[in-house]
This record gives sequence, structure tokens and C-alpha cells, in this order.
Amino acid sequence: MPATRPSQLLTLQSFGDISRFLREGVADEDSRQLRDSLGALSMQIDEAVRIRRNSTDTAAIARRVTTLSHCTREHQLFLTGLGSAWHALYEFDAYQRALRELRNAIADWQQMLERRSPKESACFDQFELLAWRTLGEALLLIDMYEHQSNPQSDLQDAVPPRRLPVLQRMRAWFRSWGR
Repeated sequence: MPATRPSQLLTLQSFGDISRFLREGVADEDSRQLRDSLGALSMQIDEAVRIRRNSTDTAAIARRVTTLSHCTREHQLFLTGLGSAWHALYEFDAYQRALRELRNAIADWQQMLERRSPKESACFDQFELLAWRTLGEALLLIDMYEHQSNPQSDLQDAVPPRRLPVLQRMRAWFRSWGR
């Protein structure tokens, strides 16, 4: 049974908020496992952003980014093991693309840290932007999966309305055009 959406969904303002949200209501085992994996990724992102904002120790930041890179890779490997119901969703492919872009941004940021490049700040900004986008795509994926696994709605059982014959549709169109 899918979880109800708390009103907090609209107030997610940090990566930690997303992690806490993901620990709430779960529809099924696959959804729980994805939420757990995504929660771990979100916490690693949160830690990397926190240390980057609060520290000037490039080595400590680089270690955190390396940990984040491993976590992201593990999360992407986890995704490949999800069932076909996940892979059939359009949002799954969009999430995979966003995750690949995030991994590339992490690699770029890591490289700039190692080189102590002045471009590191721009790479960090790009990483943070892609992290938000990726987690947003993930939340959409989870939402679509959980809605897909809902029992069929009453609207889908309703008989579709009969189409009017062409002549009646044309008359109706001309009547509305003449007004």
C-alpha cells in the first residue's frame, strides 16, 4: 500500500531533508530498498556539501568526494538490479541520465580538487546543481512507481464516451464558430 505524501514534501530544503523524507512511508520492498539507497546517497551529498562549505582542508574535502563517488557508483549498480516494473518507467531512464551526469560532475570536481585548480568552485557549483536535479528525478521516479503500483482507479474502469459522428461534430464546430 503506497504511503501518503506528507506536506513536508514541498519544504525539502536540504539534502538531509530529502534523506529524512525517504525514510518515511514505503509502498513495497523494492521501493524501500531504493529509498534506502537514495537516502544513503543523499546523506553523502549532504556531507560533501557541508564539508566543502565549512572547511578549507582540500585533502578532507577530496576524501569526502571520493567517498561520495563510491556511494554514487554503488547506487547506480543497485539500480541495475531493480525489477522490470522500474525499468519500464520513462522516469527511470531520465533518472539514470541525471545520475550519470552527477557522476561526471563529481569526477570533474574531484579532478579540480586534486589539481587545486581555481575552477574547483565552478565545478562544485555544477555538482550541487546536478545533485538537486538528480534527487528531484529520483523522487519523481519513486512517486511514479508507487502510483503505478496502486490499484486501478475507478476512472480507468469507466466506459469511454462514444464519439459523435463526423457530421454532428462538424455542426457543433460551426455552431461554436458562429458565436
